Amino acid sequence: MNFNKKKLLVLGLVLALLIGMIAVPRGEADVLSEGMQTVEAASEDRAKYMFLFIGDGMAHVQVNAAQVFTGNSKPGEIKPGKINFLDFPITGVATTQDSTSFCPDSASTATSIAGGVKTHSGVIGLTQDKKNKVETIAETAKKNGKKVGIISSVTLNHATPAAFYANVESRGSYYEIGKQMADSGFDYFAGGSLGARKDKSGDKKDLYDVMKEKGYKVTETKADFERINAKTGKVYAVAERLQDSGSMPYSIDQNKNDISLANFVDKGIEVLDNDKGFFMMVESGKIDWACHANDAATTAREVLGFADAIQVAIDFYNKHPEETLILITGDHETGGLTIGQSTTGYETAFEMLRNQKMSFTEMDNLIKAELEKKPNLTFEEMKPLIRNWTSLIFPSQANNSIEYSLGEHEEMTLVLTDYEVNLIKNAFEKTKAIHNAGKPPEDMASQENYILYGGYEPLSVTLTHILNNKSGVGWTSYSHTGVPVAVYAIGPTAETYGGFYDNTDIYHKMMKSFGYK
Repeated sequence: MNFNKKKLLVLGLVLALLIGMIAVPRGEADVLSEGMQTVEAASEDRAKYMFLFIGDGMAHVQVNAAQVFTGNSKPGEIKPGKINFLDFPITGVATTQDSTSFCPDSASTATSIAGGVKTHSGVIGLTQDKKNKVETIAETAKKNGKKVGIISSVTLNHATPAAFYANVESRGSYYEIGKQMADSGFDYFAGGSLGARKDKSGDKKDLYDVMKEKGYKVTETKADFERINAKTGKVYAVAERLQDSGSMPYSIDQNKNDISLANFVDKGIEVLDNDKGFFMMVESGKIDWACHANDAATTAREVLGFADAIQVAIDFYNKHPEETLILITGDHETGGLTIGQSTTGYETAFEMLRNQKMSFTEMDNLIKAELEKKPNLTFEEMKPLIRNWTSLIFPSQANNSIEYSLGEHEEMTLVLTDYEVNLIKNAFEKTKAIHNAGKPPEDMASQENYILYGGYEPLSVTLTHILNNKSGVGWTSYSHTGVPVAVYAIGPTAETYGGFYDNTDIYHKMMKSFGYK
């Protein structure tokens, strides 16, 4: 071999080595965080176990807000808090538009993730022409001998969970979706209740009874839930304490006796683990609901509760790193959340959000209870309750505004301005009038009132808006937006989830991760 050939050979080997180094996903060979193991994922590897976590309404900013919420906000020491899945070695970005809108809904986006097709907003499990049924990753996994679990913090016949087993033209067909849930044969359902358990005519069976007839053990108490095990058979485990519309309570409202999303994931692993593996979809549906209401404190805590559930999967991954793929994504963004707000300039003070004691939903319940006890409740009588719920301070309650300032910024204070007091007072009067009349007044449909309240209880949404604004949080909408969402991945084939792609590609990538095509 002459010198030039030797030189070319050496150069080729060096280039191959460099290409190989570039192809290795960042961090796959490194320690990601304490307690999280990694494994090199070769392209021919396949997942035996797959966790798909969907934060409904969760894009980059919802995650970042949770980081800021738990981080250090002191000027000069700014540092975000840690969120476990942000240590995953692979991060991708997925677009979310459906066939009818750049601001899609959960039905169409979940159908894209679960089945790999674009469809209309409001449509579940059908192609764009609404004629052909879509077979989902969950259904394919079941056909191939894997066990399947579907978990959601909202009702199990809501749009996102339904997209993994149902085929309907309208996401509002809750009773029909519930029947298809019973027919799915999936091994484990858990979380919230079922919407419209009885059809509108009232002459059909309760969906819980339909589930039981199809061989499911339905549990509605924590004691019964804790007795579930791998020998129980098919299970539908419902949270013992339910909140709005049959959902699980928000993380900010949960107590030590509540079943958490993390508990449902842990039990799901016990039920589903078997020699052929499993597919588990876990939705944190109330991230979306909190964002619709522009409740930043509740949103941040909901993301943190979601991370707790993800930690259960990470713990399982650490025991089976060569066989377990974990994916985290959102179906769309909700609310147009941003960190930065016009009245605070370049400053943030998320410490204020930590003073909010409960979700907007629980505030609504307490406001209603107070007005039922005393329909003529005065604004002065409401002030101490508002301070208790939010820590916001009326000027008459403050001795020194500087005393309540945060960090080094005297202007960032929990003491309300006269403008904010007037906003709260007007909202209180509207809430009081709505409650006493039994219906919203005609002017509630005006553009001004929609911008202020978005159709929510005027007082509670005004209180959370003021806390948001004081904290440096902004919102653009009470609805969904069109921004892309992140995809976080760890485990075999995780490297294929990097890059920028459409949400339908998540389905095709999952199919390949299971080795189906």
